Amino acid sequence: MNILITGANGYIGRALVRRLLSVGATGPGQTPFTQLTLVDLRFDAAELADDARVHCVAGSIADARVRTEALAQPVDLLFHLAGITSRQAEADFELGHSVNLEASIHLFEGLRRQARGARVVYSSSIAVFGAPMPDHIDDDTPLMPALSYGAQKQIGEILLADYSRRNWLDTRSLRLPGIVARPLVQGGALSAFNSDLIRALATGQRYTCPVSAQATLWLMSLQRCVDNLLHAAVVPGAAFAAERRAFTLPALHTSVACLVDALAHEFGTGVRELIRYEPDAQLEAQFGRLPPLATPCADRLGFRHDGDLSQLIRAVLVDL
Repeated sequence: MNILITGANGYIGRALVRRLLSVGATGPGQTPFTQLTLVDLRFDAAELADDARVHCVAGSIADARVRTEALAQPVDLLFHLAGITSRQAEADFELGHSVNLEASIHLFEGLRRQARGARVVYSSSIAVFGAPMPDHIDDDTPLMPALSYGAQKQIGEILLADYSRRNWLDTRSLRLPGIVARPLVQGGALSAFNSDLIRALATGQRYTCPVSAQATLWLMSLQRCVDNLLHAAVVPGAAFAAERRAFTLPALHTSVACLVDALAHEFGTGVRELIRYEPDAQLEAQFGRLPPLATPCADRLGFRHDGDLSQLIRAVLVDL
């Protein structure tokens, strides 16, 4: 079994690779993989070179040479995590279009030409809903992306659903919420403030918050995200409704104030003195006004959120 992971050196990708290498398969009772093909611009984990199961392909998926090498051995399972994030895709349309859309299409076409029905787990985003959002989000909420990133993710969802309809690939697109706590990256995702807030307060640093205390978020820990990605890889294709191959994952719905309270409960009341609010109205309108969320499709299929903020914070602390 050959598993291909794009974006394998990213925040989520590295955690997924670590879990797969430690378990040797996508889950208990699953077929062990014989090769893990990893694609990213570069690789930081030196120990990957010492694992005979790992084949690293350095470069952009927008490069035909990289895709050819990545698909040199037939792929049984693809975790497609690579992408240009919201901030960069909005600032550089050509780059976002090239990587998020054109390269993804070429990659899916390469899998289709294998003629072996690979399974695809596609990392989509809640950006497909756009902003402002309605008062409630569920599986039937219309998609109205307000940024190029969200539009590109929606196109990927539609295309993969069609590949499944034609029985070319067995696809499932997961709309990820805010995954915390990402490391600080210059020019990262516009929604990264939720990770910055948690990291700062958990380590006793002062933080200027770009949204108000009343801002509302959807959050999931990194380890729960990996759990859900691996679960997506083992759910049988027959379990999905014919018309629904893309869905929103369950997430904790919280205000910034409640998140700060939970951090204060974990680290002491002095945490509240570390935060200062300087709301950016445009940023908050786009990423800090997330309504209550219902995910019956994902719930039925066995996907889960972290339970509560205390459990989420404890999971984040393991990663920190």
